[in-house]
Amino acid sequence: MPWEIKYKFNDLKNLIIKDKESYICFYGGEPLLNLSFIKRVLKEVPAKKFILQTNGLLIRKVDVELLNNFDAILLSIDGVKEVTDIHRGEGVYDQVLENARWLKKIGFRGDLVARMTLTEEGDVYRDVLHLLSLKIFDHVHWQLNVVWSERWKDFKGWVENNYLPNLSRLLNFWLENIENKRVYGIAPFKGILKRSIYGGSVPPCGSGTESVAITTDGRVLACPIAVDGKWALLAEDLKNFRGLNNVFIREPCTSCNVLKECGGRCLYAYMEKLWGEDGFHEICEITMWLVKKIREIRPKLFKMVESSSIDLNDLIYPAYNNSVEIVP
Repeated sequence: MPWEIKYKFNDLKNLIIKDKESYICFYGGEPLLNLSFIKRVLKEVPAKKFILQTNGLLIRKVDVELLNNFDAILLSIDGVKEVTDIHRGEGVYDQVLENARWLKKIGFRGDLVARMTLTEEGDVYRDVLHLLSLKIFDHVHWQLNVVWSERWKDFKGWVENNYLPNLSRLLNFWLENIENKRVYGIAPFKGILKRSIYGGSVPPCGSGTESVAITTDGRVLACPIAVDGKWALLAEDLKNFRGLNNVFIREPCTSCNVLKECGGRCLYAYMEKLWGEDGFHEICEITMWLVKKIREIRPKLFKMVESSSIDLNDLIYPAYNNSVEIVP
């Protein structure tokens, strides 16, 4: 895709004005490389919510007044320093945290989210608790690096010996603190709990059913990462986009007993299956495991809500589609 915007700005504006409940998320690449475009959108387009996903390195180039227009900012950071810097570059961890602290210092009032990619070097218990312990981020979420990555040496072994045991520890930590009337912002736990109560879009991010991606060359896609998938093309030009009426997630997901919580997990992973059917089902098993654990603790959480020891609103997340992918 071209780095510069190729479509007419008014075409974007006219499309979004039609939706009184519109949310705009700036997504990349790195959206802050085109700050002038972001400024214009925030100034001229009357969306209900604004969201920014960024690597966090350029955040200080944004005017403070402009930053406070955002309802949520997602910063990419993978946990402890050594894990973050392995994949994102030496010194990135320190820069992101310095800028995150600056956001808090200037009074950013929105939801500040640590956006983790979980790789073989990661430890979900260690890395999530580390980010929470900094007392900077309102929420932490992670995505397993499993869509197209071939960097895993032993994925099955990592899942069995690292991920699931440490995910269980993290869930126990979350529950124990709730019992003490402290709710940590662990997005997958809160998000899956919310879906278990209220349901939600399929897929959970809303791609192709509740949300679309507009590329720099003006195409409208069902999914922001499916830049070369013909199945994802909804319109060649945003002027010709006529609305959403798509069903992408089908079997085996539609017959699965965790569809309510999972929602098909990831539209791109479902459509492309770059790890093949076997690899796709390996990730399904992890998701089913987590959903089952959330279902097991739900009665205890409801009892605490009924006894007024905790507010239900503190347990569910997000309040709107803020682009956080709640199913890892």
